[in-house]
Amino acid sequence: MPKRTKEQAAETRESLLSAARESFANQGFAATSVATVAAAAGTTKGALFHYFSSKEALFLEVWTALQLEMDAAAREAAKAARSGTDPYAAFLAGCRVYLEWATRPDYQTIVLVDGPSVLGMARWHELDFQLGMNNMTQGAAYLARQGLLAEDRVRPAAVLLQAALNGAGFALSSSYRDVTVNELFTTFEQILRGLR
Repeated sequence: MPKRTKEQAAETRESLLSAARESFANQGFAATSVATVAAAAGTTKGALFHYFSSKEALFLEVWTALQLEMDAAAREAAKAARSGTDPYAAFLAGCRVYLEWATRPDYQTIVLVDGPSVLGMARWHELDFQLGMNNMTQGAAYLARQGLLAEDRVRPAAVLLQAALNGAGFALSSSYRDVTVNELFTTFEQILRGLR
């Protein structure tokens, strides 16, 4: 019987995360109430607070899950794009995935719009940096091993490339957007290939 209870607890928790993600994406953080999330998950506010200490803690988990999903999609695209002829192909494929995700309404609202205000810009940046810097550093290190980037420029290049992608993501999520994913990607590719 204890195993069944653990399974039920896991199902309840997943239902809460799913309901919260939908509400945060469609209504935004401010307009989402814990009562609405609990009701949509078929449970109570008490159950929600059993799993999450606050609405902000619930949001952080949803935010992190979206970031990890985007990261997995970027890694998969990079893996599929590996080429013996173009050493930049994998790095660029992963970066393009990020730009495409930045146009998704759920990613825009949760990660790029509400994320900085709910988490605070400093915390948002710290968490985003932790999630993305490893990929950027690995990509830049690979380019250095191919002789396309000086070894001592790997870390600075990774920092600047991640900042460029984040800036592009914010531009794509803004209401005054005047550039497209393709335009940003083409320019990013020129920057990356010009790092020699």
